[in-house]
Amino acid sequence: MKPFHQVTSQDMDFFEKLLPGRVFSGAQISDDYDHDEMTEYGHFMPDAVLQALTTEEVSAVLRYCNEQSIAVTPRGAGTGLCGGCVAKDGGIILSTEKMKKVLEIDRKNMTATVEPGLLLMEFPKYLEDTGLFYPPDPGEKTATLGGNVMTNAGGMRAVRYGVTRDYVLGMEIVLPSGEVLTLGGKNVKTSSGYSLIQLLIGSEGTLAFLTKVTVKLIPEPKVNQSLLIPFDDLDQCIQAVPSVLACGCEPTAVEFMEREVIASAETYLGKQFPDTAANAYLLVRLDGNSVEALQPSIETLTDLALDLGAKDVLLADTDERKESIWNARGAFLEAIKGSTPSMDECDVVVPRDQIAAFVRKSVEIGKEQQVRICSFGHAGDGNLHIYACQDALPDDVWKRKVERVMDELYTAARQLGGAISGEHGVGHAKREFLEESVGKEQIALMRGIKQAFDPNGILNPGKVI
Repeated sequence: MKPFHQVTSQDMDFFEKLLPGRVFSGAQISDDYDHDEMTEYGHFMPDAVLQALTTEEVSAVLRYCNEQSIAVTPRGAGTGLCGGCVAKDGGIILSTEKMKKVLEIDRKNMTATVEPGLLLMEFPKYLEDTGLFYPPDPGEKTATLGGNVMTNAGGMRAVRYGVTRDYVLGMEIVLPSGEVLTLGGKNVKTSSGYSLIQLLIGSEGTLAFLTKVTVKLIPEPKVNQSLLIPFDDLDQCIQAVPSVLACGCEPTAVEFMEREVIASAETYLGKQFPDTAANAYLLVRLDGNSVEALQPSIETLTDLALDLGAKDVLLADTDERKESIWNARGAFLEAIKGSTPSMDECDVVVPRDQIAAFVRKSVEIGKEQQVRICSFGHAGDGNLHIYACQDALPDDVWKRKVERVMDELYTAARQLGGAISGEHGVGHAKREFLEESVGKEQIALMRGIKQAFDPNGILNPGKVI
């Protein structure tokens, strides 16, 4: 692969003619573009930032950069947590932040076609009065749908409805050569050759640039109820999860959280959580067509939880109660981040029957290394978010300790049959752990795929592999 070229004044002239008023360099570039939400993974300022409006613009930019050996970093809202959208090798950031159109809501086929820069929190308003909804529910609602697709984002409703991958039916993509391809469409199934769509989902912008996506919609549930289930013991709380999932109630979400994380969220939001007397909690959501239809499941879960050692089962059956609980759950990441000078995240996923073992191991690692470990996550699908916090540790001590903590956490996940990321991706921060996790043979296959799509390696270099 040829070395990348730094962007020159001649390159800037080309970009400015192509995207008038939407090309930025030097002091014009906001500091926001040199990092994602995990600033601990470094700051990398691009030579230029380009804000595309159309597929044709993306095609022209990629064709030019491919010919000139200029690195291109695709970027949505920059809400990632593993350094996946930063210009690690310089060059340009090609942003989709202005590509936000909802191109079609097709009620008959129950699909929507949107541009990649549409924010997740903006999507529901376009579905109002359709009776349809888009189930994937990542915690970061200011993320873009394109970013969700490129990281295969999961979220809290994945237990019942699945992840982003399960809802993508079609794509328009631009290859590094500038060629535009349409993949899939509105068909709900296909057995027509290799699935390039499934290959591109989760590829973190390393293979092609997404310019449109068609997603499946489903009928919107009419009501939902939430159960907050306190336990005195974290291990007892986590061990209850398989039984909750197997009881036939079909929960939409099963989340777990510790009291320490809840306290951080209370401080961050300035609002009190409904219950803070227990050491650990399960939060279970049920969706249905009516409150009456959900009542048998509520009774089953209540009896089961109490049999499994829960202190109580608290029903959040009003909008105010639901909001107080789920707003706190949504604020956990920012709350932990605000409680410590620096932190690192482990976004592992393990088989459901190994969740308790991994959480126990994370507690042991924290004690051994004398590092505060905070944890919460999607207990229903084995995706755990473990945060190591610097607190008062000196920088040099913290650096050594956090490396050991991360090594031990990823080793534990591997030994339990898990993977290094459940929904946040690999980026540049977790590359070394990916190879340790999947082995050299799989990495070699991935590199072969990268070579086929992007022979000059210009798209999001330094990420994933």
